[in-house]
Amino acid sequence: MNIELKNFRVKSGEKVELKKWSMEIPPFYKSKEHYQEILREHVKELNTLQNLLYASNRYSLLLIFQAMDAAGKDGAIKHVMSGVNLQGC
Repeated sequence: MNIELKNFRVKSGEKVELKKWSMEIPPFYKSKEHYQEILREHVKELNTLQNLLYASNRYSLLLIFQAMDAAGKDGAIKHVMSGVNLQGC
């Protein structure tokens, strides 16, 4: 999964005009099965990283989900956090 960050970056002092920015990005997966596979890999990696953060006891991770109402934030949080120990959050 490659995201071109330059497409979302705003330079210092630059005025943002949302009408000029595309709100669509191509899908990251080819099918529901492909999505499930990618999700499993990312959840496993997130779990590993959480263990490292917990072991170091120096850093924190802040996840921000921002979208309009009914955009699927709850479902995204449910899926992303499915492999994370909630006691460590």
